[in-house]
Amino acid sequence: MITTIIFDLGNVLIDWNPYLLYRKLFDHDEDIKTFLDAICTMHWNEEQDAGRSIKDGTDLLVQQFPEHEANIRAYYERWEEMLGGAIPGTVELFKQLKDSGKYKLYALTNWSTETFPIALKHYDFLSWFDGIVVSGAEGMRKPVPEFYQLLLDRYDVKAGECLFIDDNYRNIIAAREMGIESIHFVSADELKKAFEDLNIQIQ
Repeated sequence: MITTIIFDLGNVLIDWNPYLLYRKLFDHDEDIKTFLDAICTMHWNEEQDAGRSIKDGTDLLVQQFPEHEANIRAYYERWEEMLGGAIPGTVELFKQLKDSGKYKLYALTNWSTETFPIALKHYDFLSWFDGIVVSGAEGMRKPVPEFYQLLLDRYDVKAGECLFIDDNYRNIIAAREMGIESIHFVSADELKKAFEDLNIQIQ
Protein backbone atom coordinates (compact mmCIF):
# COMPACT_ATOMS: atom_id res chain seq x y z
CA MET A 1 0.00 0.00 0.00
CA ILE A 2 1.45 3.36 -1.04
CA THR A 3 1.40 5.91 1.78
CA THR A 4 4.16 8.25 0.59
CA ILE A 5 4.78 9.98 -2.75
CA ILE A 6 8.19 11.41 -3.55
CA PHE A 7 8.57 13.94 -6.36
CA ASP A 8 11.60 15.06 -8.28
CA LEU A 9 11.29 18.81 -8.93
CA GLY A 10 13.16 19.88 -12.06
CA ASN A 11 11.19 19.09 -15.22
CA VAL A 12 8.50 17.32 -13.20
CA LEU A 13 6.98 20.24 -11.28
CA ILE A 14 9.31 23.05 -12.41
CA ASP A 15 10.44 23.72 -15.97
CA TRP A 16 14.23 24.15 -15.97
CA ASN A 17 16.02 24.52 -19.27
CA PRO A 18 19.42 26.16 -19.91
CA TYR A 19 18.33 26.89 -23.47
CA LEU A 20 15.95 29.54 -22.11
CA LEU A 21 19.00 31.55 -21.08
CA TYR A 22 21.44 30.67 -23.81
CA ARG A 23 19.05 31.48 -26.63
CA LYS A 24 19.65 35.06 -25.52
CA LEU A 25 23.42 34.59 -25.86
CA PHE A 26 23.77 32.37 -28.95
CA ASP A 27 22.24 32.73 -32.40
CA HIS A 28 21.61 29.04 -33.06
CA ASP A 29 20.45 26.09 -30.97
CA GLU A 30 23.21 23.90 -32.41
CA ASP A 31 25.78 26.32 -30.93
CA ILE A 32 24.06 26.09 -27.55
CA LYS A 33 24.12 22.31 -27.75
CA THR A 34 27.83 22.33 -28.54
CA PHE A 35 28.53 24.62 -25.59
CA LEU A 36 26.43 22.60 -23.13
CA ASP A 37 27.74 19.25 -24.38
CA ALA A 38 31.39 20.28 -24.19
CA ILE A 39 31.71 22.98 -21.51
CA CYS A 40 28.81 23.61 -19.11
CA THR A 41 27.87 19.94 -19.17
CA MET A 42 25.21 18.17 -17.12
CA HIS A 43 27.97 16.30 -15.29
CA TRP A 44 29.57 19.62 -14.34
CA ASN A 45 26.18 20.98 -13.23
CA GLU A 46 25.57 17.90 -11.11
CA GLU A 47 28.80 18.50 -9.18
CA GLN A 48 27.29 21.78 -7.95
CA ASP A 49 24.08 19.85 -7.23
CA ALA A 50 26.18 17.48 -5.11
CA GLY A 51 27.61 20.29 -3.01
CA ARG A 52 30.53 21.85 -4.90
CA SER A 53 30.31 25.62 -4.62
CA ILE A 54 29.23 27.63 -7.63
CA LYS A 55 32.43 29.66 -7.35
CA ASP A 56 34.62 26.56 -7.45
CA GLY A 57 32.68 25.04 -10.33
CA THR A 58 32.75 28.24 -12.32
CA ASP A 59 36.44 28.95 -11.67
CA LEU A 60 37.32 25.42 -12.80
CA LEU A 61 35.68 25.91 -16.20
CA VAL A 62 37.02 29.43 -16.68
CA GLN A 63 40.53 28.08 -16.15
CA GLN A 64 39.91 25.31 -18.70
CA PHE A 65 38.05 27.43 -21.27
CA PRO A 66 39.04 31.09 -20.76
CA GLU A 67 37.76 32.01 -24.21
CA HIS A 68 34.23 31.11 -23.03
CA GLU A 69 34.41 32.94 -19.69
CA ALA A 70 31.43 35.23 -20.26
CA ASN A 71 29.09 32.39 -21.21
CA ILE A 72 30.38 30.17 -18.41
CA ARG A 73 29.78 32.85 -15.80
CA ALA A 74 26.32 33.52 -17.21
CA TYR A 75 25.27 29.99 -16.24
CA TYR A 76 24.89 30.88 -12.59
CA GLU A 77 24.91 34.66 -12.71
CA ARG A 78 21.75 34.45 -14.86
CA TRP A 79 20.58 31.03 -13.66
CA GLU A 80 17.11 32.38 -12.82
CA GLU A 81 16.53 32.91 -16.54
CA MET A 82 16.66 29.13 -17.04
CA LEU A 83 13.41 28.75 -15.08
CA GLY A 84 10.44 28.41 -17.39
CA GLY A 85 7.77 28.35 -14.70
CA ALA A 86 5.67 25.68 -13.04
CA ILE A 87 4.48 22.69 -15.06
CA PRO A 88 0.73 23.29 -14.65
CA GLY A 89 -0.67 19.80 -15.13
CA THR A 90 1.72 18.23 -12.66
CA VAL A 91 1.22 20.96 -10.09
CA GLU A 92 -2.54 20.37 -10.34
CA LEU A 93 -2.07 16.65 -9.67
CA PHE A 94 0.21 17.53 -6.76
CA LYS A 95 -2.49 19.86 -5.38
CA GLN A 96 -5.10 17.11 -5.65
CA LEU A 97 -2.81 14.74 -3.75
CA LYS A 98 -2.25 17.38 -1.08
CA ASP A 99 -5.94 18.17 -0.78
CA SER A 100 -6.82 14.49 -0.47
CA GLY A 101 -4.85 14.26 2.76
CA LYS A 102 -4.18 10.58 2.03
CA TYR A 103 -0.43 10.70 1.41
CA LYS A 104 2.78 12.05 2.84
CA LEU A 105 4.44 14.15 0.14
CA TYR A 106 8.18 14.68 -0.17
CA ALA A 107 10.64 16.04 -2.72
CA LEU A 108 14.01 14.48 -3.51
CA THR A 109 15.87 16.85 -5.78
CA ASN A 110 19.28 17.26 -7.36
CA TRP A 111 19.72 21.01 -6.86
CA SER A 112 22.48 23.35 -5.79
CA THR A 113 21.91 24.65 -2.29
CA GLU A 114 22.93 28.09 -3.59
CA THR A 115 20.21 28.28 -6.25
CA PHE A 116 17.43 26.44 -4.44
CA PRO A 117 16.34 29.57 -2.50
CA ILE A 118 15.49 31.12 -5.88
CA ALA A 119 13.03 28.29 -6.53
CA LEU A 120 11.54 28.69 -3.06
CA LYS A 121 10.96 32.36 -3.83
CA HIS A 122 9.24 31.64 -7.15
CA TYR A 123 7.06 28.60 -6.41
CA ASP A 124 4.67 28.72 -3.46
CA PHE A 125 3.66 25.09 -3.99
CA LEU A 126 7.04 23.97 -2.65
CA SER A 127 5.65 24.77 0.80
CA TRP A 128 3.04 22.01 0.34
CA PHE A 129 5.64 19.28 0.82
CA ASP A 130 5.98 17.54 4.15
CA GLY A 131 9.73 17.67 3.56
CA ILE A 132 12.28 18.43 0.85
CA VAL A 133 15.71 16.81 0.59
CA VAL A 134 18.12 18.91 -1.50
CA SER A 135 21.25 17.23 -2.81
CA GLY A 136 23.46 20.29 -2.49
CA ALA A 137 22.71 20.54 1.22
CA GLU A 138 23.44 16.84 1.77
CA GLY A 139 26.61 16.50 -0.32
CA MET A 140 25.18 13.66 -2.41
CA ARG A 141 22.74 13.30 -5.27
CA LYS A 142 20.60 10.88 -7.22
CA PRO A 143 21.19 8.18 -8.30
CA VAL A 144 23.39 7.16 -5.33
CA PRO A 145 21.34 4.84 -3.06
CA GLU A 146 22.44 6.68 0.06
CA PHE A 147 20.57 9.79 -1.06
CA TYR A 148 17.27 7.93 -1.34
CA GLN A 149 17.95 6.17 1.96
CA LEU A 150 18.56 9.51 3.65
CA LEU A 151 15.00 10.59 2.85
CA LEU A 152 13.54 7.26 4.00
CA ASP A 153 15.43 7.44 7.29
CA ARG A 154 14.81 11.12 7.93
CA TYR A 155 11.06 10.84 7.55
CA ASP A 156 10.72 7.26 8.82
CA VAL A 157 9.09 5.83 5.71
CA LYS A 158 9.48 2.37 4.21
CA ALA A 159 10.68 1.88 0.65
CA GLY A 160 7.83 -0.54 -0.07
CA GLU A 161 5.24 2.10 0.84
CA CYS A 162 6.69 4.81 -1.45
CA LEU A 163 6.02 5.96 -4.98
CA PHE A 164 8.81 7.95 -6.65
CA ILE A 165 8.39 10.22 -9.70
CA ASP A 166 11.35 11.47 -11.76
CA ASP A 167 11.98 12.51 -15.38
CA ASN A 168 15.48 10.95 -15.42
CA TYR A 169 15.27 7.21 -16.07
CA ARG A 170 18.65 6.70 -14.43
CA ASN A 171 17.13 7.85 -11.16
CA ILE A 172 14.08 5.62 -11.65
CA ILE A 173 16.29 2.54 -12.03
CA ALA A 174 18.14 3.39 -8.81
CA ALA A 175 14.88 3.80 -6.89
CA ARG A 176 13.47 0.52 -8.19
CA GLU A 177 16.64 -1.28 -7.13
CA MET A 178 15.86 -0.09 -3.59
CA GLY A 179 12.34 -1.49 -3.76
CA ILE A 180 10.63 1.84 -4.40
CA GLU A 181 7.73 1.81 -6.86
CA SER A 182 8.58 4.43 -9.49
CA ILE A 183 7.07 6.32 -12.39
CA HIS A 184 9.23 7.69 -15.20
CA PHE A 185 7.72 11.14 -15.76
CA VAL A 186 6.99 12.08 -19.37
CA SER A 187 3.90 14.28 -19.10
CA ALA A 188 1.18 15.21 -16.64
CA ASP A 189 -1.38 13.24 -18.64
CA GLU A 190 0.70 10.07 -18.48
CA LEU A 191 1.36 10.64 -14.78
CA LYS A 192 -2.37 10.87 -14.13
CA LYS A 193 -2.92 7.59 -15.96
CA ALA A 194 -0.12 5.95 -13.98
CA PHE A 195 -1.78 7.15 -10.77
CA GLU A 196 -5.03 5.54 -11.89
CA ASP A 197 -3.25 2.28 -12.70
CA LEU A 198 -1.70 2.24 -9.22
CA ASN A 199 -4.99 3.22 -7.51
CA ILE A 200 -3.51 6.49 -6.25
CA GLN A 201 -6.49 8.49 -5.03
CA ILE A 202 -6.31 12.09 -6.21
CA GLN A 203 -9.90 13.07 -5.62
